[in-house]
Amino acid sequence: MQQYLELVDAALSTGTYKPNRTGVDTISSFSEHYEVDLEEGYPLLTTKKMDGYRWNSMLHEVCWYLSGEEHIRNLREETKIWDAWADGDGHLDTAYGRFWRRYPVPEDDARLEGESWPDDGQQWVTVEETDDGGSRRVFDQLQYVVDTLSDSPNSRRLVVNAWHPANAAVSTLPPCHYTFVFNVQGDRLNCHLTQRSGDIALGVPFNIAAYALLTKVVAQQTGFEPGTFAHTVVDAHVYCGRGDRGEWYDDNLAELQSRLADVDPDDRTGYLEVKEWLESAAPAEAEGDERLDHVPGLLEQLSREPIERPTLEVADVSIDELTAEDVQLRDYESHDGIEFGVAE
Repeated sequence: MQQYLELVDAALSTGTYKPNRTGVDTISSFSEHYEVDLEEGYPLLTTKKMDGYRWNSMLHEVCWYLSGEEHIRNLREETKIWDAWADGDGHLDTAYGRFWRRYPVPEDDARLEGESWPDDGQQWVTVEETDDGGSRRVFDQLQYVVDTLSDSPNSRRLVVNAWHPANAAVSTLPPCHYTFVFNVQGDRLNCHLTQRSGDIALGVPFNIAAYALLTKVVAQQTGFEPGTFAHTVVDAHVYCGRGDRGEWYDDNLAELQSRLADVDPDDRTGYLEVKEWLESAAPAEAEGDERLDHVPGLLEQLSREPIERPTLEVADVSIDELTAEDVQLRDYESHDGIEFGVAE
């Protein structure tokens, strides 16, 4: 997908060196944005292998979001993607789907004067029992969007929010892709995702695939055609290694960016020349840190020509019923896989 390659190039070519909480340094760019027309095919990356285990992980993660669960006990049977942030029982101190489907509604004594809140009889509010015998009220944001699309498709309030400021202040990993908005234009359902932080090599390809799938599911359920997926990443970053390897970029980023500027846009092999220079000039990654530097792998992807997009078939089921078996990827071809280390 060319839009992804342009994101990679923009972050590497204009970003700044930026250490962060993981201890693995980054090249970070501010507020990157791109748009993908879903009518042209399903935007699963073809410049690296994304089927097999990766595809299975993404599918089950989306179904987990839709379930509204606050634990990963079922998810971890299919993928280890969230294991690093869950406790021994599989509970997370934050969860996207929990807020998508069960956003907490404050009780009467917790409301500020003048606020408006739905009562228990409102169709998107559910009263849940708590482990201590009490109860709490939650709001199903995603079902509200689906129902509103059916009744008032021109609404500008089709927002789903996974961010709770008080939770985010103490969470181990607050949501990265934290809010999305649907918008109808003609017979097309568009989706705009805002992401506070995006790991370009590992996370963003999953985000593209997941939200393109979600848009197709919601469009199909509400009688629209999938339209445009738009994505804004506030801190779009490329991990560039730890220790001496990461610090090398602080001293040599200007040289890297100068070499990238000299690459002929009509000759992708120029990126391989930049990769060859980098690997000969930078210190080796320490033992155990292999592939925490994502720059070489992304330069490899930049040198590859995108292949025609695959298609996606989704069973006509509701957001409550969707399973991984309901989704079929068709005609997917890709270049070879590229391994990247995870910065936790």
